Amino acid sequence: MNDIKQVTVGSYLGQRLVEAGLRDFFTVPGDFTLVLLDQLLATPGLRMISCCNELNAGYAADGYARTSGFSAAVVTYTVGGLSLINAVAGAYGDDLSLLAVSGGPNSNDAHDHHRIHHTIGELDLYQAERCYAPVVAAVFNIRHLEDAARMIDEAIVTCLTKKKPVYLEIACNLTGLNIPAPTSMLFPIPASKSNPAALAAAVEAAAKCINNAVKPALVVGVKVRPAQAGDAVLALVNAVGAAVATTPDAKGIFSEDHPNFIGTYWSEVSSPDCSEIIESSDCQVLLGVQQTDYTTTGWTALYKMDSAINIGIDQVSMPEGVFSQVYMADFLNALATKVSKKDASMIEWQRYKEPIAPEMIAAPTDVLNLRELRRQIQGIINPETSLILETGDSWFNGQAMHLPKGASYHVQMQYGSIGWSTGATLGVALASKLDTRVISLIGDGSFQMTAQELSTMIRYQVNPIIFLMNNGGYTIEVELHDGPYNKIKNWDYAGLMNMFNAGEGKGLGIKVKTAGDLSAAISQAITHKAGPVLIECPLSRDDCSKELAEWGSHVAKANARV
Repeated sequence: MNDIKQVTVGSYLGQRLVEAGLRDFFTVPGDFTLVLLDQLLATPGLRMISCCNELNAGYAADGYARTSGFSAAVVTYTVGGLSLINAVAGAYGDDLSLLAVSGGPNSNDAHDHHRIHHTIGELDLYQAERCYAPVVAAVFNIRHLEDAARMIDEAIVTCLTKKKPVYLEIACNLTGLNIPAPTSMLFPIPASKSNPAALAAAVEAAAKCINNAVKPALVVGVKVRPAQAGDAVLALVNAVGAAVATTPDAKGIFSEDHPNFIGTYWSEVSSPDCSEIIESSDCQVLLGVQQTDYTTTGWTALYKMDSAINIGIDQVSMPEGVFSQVYMADFLNALATKVSKKDASMIEWQRYKEPIAPEMIAAPTDVLNLRELRRQIQGIINPETSLILETGDSWFNGQAMHLPKGASYHVQMQYGSIGWSTGATLGVALASKLDTRVISLIGDGSFQMTAQELSTMIRYQVNPIIFLMNNGGYTIEVELHDGPYNKIKNWDYAGLMNMFNAGEGKGLGIKVKTAGDLSAAISQAITHKAGPVLIECPLSRDDCSKELAEWGSHVAKANARV
């Protein structure tokens, strides 16, 4: 036994995280995690990113997971964990592999009947894991040393295979104790395989539906990403030749440069001529589509669920039945070999398609407006861009922009947590390749909730370009239901950068007023690589996209129905 290599519990976790591909983790320290942080800091290849608060650390881990596929946030018991939980819930909604690690009370405290700090003062020391249970795939609580290796391994594997957050709590007195070193594990985790009989039956039924249809059309949804089925979607599209749209939360999953791409299907606020094609199709093929009140514009989308082929991560539904244990990529690859060319929907869209009108370009001295802001941002989007859109009008501005092949696109439309994007910007920037430039569109109301993470961007010298749209409040709420609660106190947003620099950082804040100011600021931002750039763009309170106004009226109606 003495020849068996030993490591601490914390080191075991650190080594497994690195094996699983993690380079950075996000944290806010607390006394229940300090020994654990010592062990993680000593792990080669693993870097600690210290955030301003636990919620922001969670948003950063969310952004990191979107880019790298896996992330971790480490916080202290209850006061840290319950602050983090809101971000974890959002990650659950978007199928992100985020490991939420919490230091826990001493393993003897429950048996000794102790009340401890950082709790609500009750004797129950299982409260944190019960709070997490509804918003994670699994909960693991290490209170016995002999459970440590097994639970750490199971937590990471569950997180990666389920594509959902997992909560891992480790008693603070155990993290520095020794256990046998990690044995070999295979990363990435091998993909699950479909039931061959169910797969064959599903493919036969779907191929018959498509081949007998006059005008099939495809809609690519957000669940394609966790299913890792992007290449399989492309194979089916190329085989069938039909028109392809994406849902608003899936923008960027299918290449917008593909000749069969027709835009975003979003009911009343769809891309031009897109809704007519999708809604008139006699065979809607829904690839990972998740229908919510937001993505259907208040349930006004015309999905024909009684006749559609509805393809989920591990299940296919159609009029012929529900086929379980059928994984999306397996199904689409097999289906691509069985379908005939069916391009009627694409021909129809080409007939409807109107020439793109010349863009209106503001004069340099014109007061900045949203149309001009959007036009100038579009001008700097390239294949190395990672575009982040905050909840609100930024969603609609982002939908109007063209993504060249290679560019990535990030929204949190399912959970819609205002303030998410500032932390997510940090996480995406840290997880991205060196030649990637993160561009974020953030409203002033959202930014005020999580602004501190600008200082973390400065500290770790990431260089996103943030366009801060300052229109004095919560514009998305204005369009849903206006009132005095939608107005906020104005800040000197560009001036915040100097405050966070504190004489040593390299962040750059610029406030613009005119179209010419914006052009000059963008030129300056592109060449500034030493830290983040925030460009404050004052806009009229009513200067929002027409799509937001239309969408807001439908969602408000859906909210008010009795």
